[in-house]
Amino acid sequence: MITKRRTALQRSKDKRSSMRASIFPDLDQSRVWDIKDTARTKGYSSIPRTMPLIGAIADLLAGKGTPVASTYLELWCRSDEQGFVIANKHSEIAFASGFSGERGVSTWKQRIRKLEALGFISIKSGSAGDIHYVQIWNPYLVVRDHAETNTDGFSEKHYHALLERYHDIGALDLEVPDKAEEEPVVESKPKKKPVRRKPLSRQKTRARSR
Repeated sequence: MITKRRTALQRSKDKRSSMRASIFPDLDQSRVWDIKDTARTKGYSSIPRTMPLIGAIADLLAGKGTPVASTYLELWCRSDEQGFVIANKHSEIAFASGFSGERGVSTWKQRIRKLEALGFISIKSGSAGDIHYVQIWNPYLVVRDHAETNTDGFSEKHYHALLERYHDIGALDLEVPDKAEEEPVVESKPKKKPVRRKPLSRQKTRARSR
């Protein structure tokens, strides 16, 4: 199943490359943000292709008047590959999340706490105060939890759209791995046969007894 999905993704990638060359034959590659151009492309973050839908679902769960998508996205863009964030620059992060002015930081903190309450993140204190370290959890698993508990604000329509896109891009976060894949088979080493010592000759035995 996984192999077939990966093969389909490769075919889709090849098809897109061919379409792009046909539609934009005079494309200026120097104006393209190319992640494979390691000499020029720096400072990027890995992000799910479903992030717009995840953000929309998070906003609906947060309730009317308290959108959290921009706050979530800014945290994600500051995280490492394991979702860990050092969020000690409150004013800077709040501004990048869309909150400025006298109440910018306090509003940002409210949205951060809302994300924590919804299970998207966990927060730990540090030298910057009660919000210093943030751990972002797998959003697919978080949204699935809300689907199972039917949280207030949960939209089945948006969830189905997320699942459709999830399968389109070949994501596997919600798949339960087979035990055969999860637990690698360890080959048992053959047991060594005990080495039998040859009995000492009678002459040697006599010599020792003397």
